[in-house]
Amino acid sequence: MKFVNVGFGNSVSAERIIAVVSPEAAPIKRIVQEAKDKGTAIDATCGRKTRAVIIMDSGNVILSAIQSETIASRASSNNVDDV
Repeated sequence: MKFVNVGFGNSVSAERIIAVVSPEAAPIKRIVQEAKDKGTAIDATCGRKTRAVIIMDSGNVILSAIQSETIASRASSNNVDDV
């Protein structure tokens, strides 16, 4: 199973990522708020500013303090952890 580092020692399964998006757009802000209300949001920012939102196929929404471009390049490269 391949994992992608999303910052601060946190990793997510590379195969289960649907999208990595910027949190600035209003529709993404609504998705994040709905996930928080439902309890499906996972905050992996360690108290820092959210710079990327990762949408998983399980319906979970992961908040990361790393830029979305960085996460996308980590997911597409061979730089993922194999477990």
